[in-house]
Amino acid sequence: MSRIVIPDDEPVVMLPSTAYAKLAGFDVRAYSSRPSGPDELIERIRDAEIVINIRSTSMFTADVMEQCSKLRLISIWGTGIEHVDLAAARSHAIRVTNTPDVSATAVAEHTMALIFTVAKNMVCVDQQVRQGYWPRAMVMQLRGKTLGLIGTGAIGSEVAKLAKGIGMRVIAWTFHPGDTVDYVSFEDVLRQSDVVSVHVRQSSDTFHMIRREHFELMKPGAIFINTARGGIVKETDLVDMLRSGRIAGAGLDVFENEPLRPGSPLYSLPNVVLTPHAAGITPEATEAGLALAIENVFAFLDGHPRNVVV
Repeated sequence: MSRIVIPDDEPVVMLPSTAYAKLAGFDVRAYSSRPSGPDELIERIRDAEIVINIRSTSMFTADVMEQCSKLRLISIWGTGIEHVDLAAARSHAIRVTNTPDVSATAVAEHTMALIFTVAKNMVCVDQQVRQGYWPRAMVMQLRGKTLGLIGTGAIGSEVAKLAKGIGMRVIAWTFHPGDTVDYVSFEDVLRQSDVVSVHVRQSSDTFHMIRREHFELMKPGAIFINTARGGIVKETDLVDMLRSGRIAGAGLDVFENEPLRPGSPLYSLPNVVLTPHAAGITPEATEAGLALAIENVFAFLDGHPRNVVV
């Protein structure tokens, strides 16, 4: 029987889930803490043929795979694959799978929540009211405004539906255009939009794809939303644009370094709303994603792998 190892279930989500019961009868070893580094990760998975990976802090490097010769499958909970050396996985004949689309609704709702919160200046207004002030300032009305999407996969497409539902015009740029919305150039998304929202994967093609020169294309009153990955945006450039007022505000669920480091300049910016990479964390999305990560294991064992990255 194939040994299955869950090396990094912390904070614990898999072990108390309904999905975990599907592994009854299998040789499973689960850890409710994260490995401290590559040596401990290797120690935990050295005898594993299958790993169910919960946290992206577990780095599946070429060296890790080299020292885990029995490994045949890495089943990732989530869509992010930047912590796995895909070339090394391919060379070692290790399949890598993920769980696409299961959190699309949750992330899309969170994206819209950030758009509303930033556009209506809700955090600052709430704080001022609690301090005894009554700040009845003008805020952005979203109906009739233009939302520009960078990426129209499952999440971006869902955001487009929600935005259209409140009367926003939606335009987009993506690597693989379809018929979801009106597609324009990357630069025109930035120039034309009142709200720009990012929904592409982080990869070598997208790392720091949004920098100072791109923010400078945006309208002075525009806001920027990122619920994708922090590394897609050059964070220091975004901070400069927000601090100077070159763009009006931002809603961020993801950051270049997570957790957000103490002393980050983002903490002191009143025109930024911060959430802790939690957009996809709902009971519904979590359970569905964990179940799919396990189903990907079963499909692999049956000889018909699905949701394959490599």
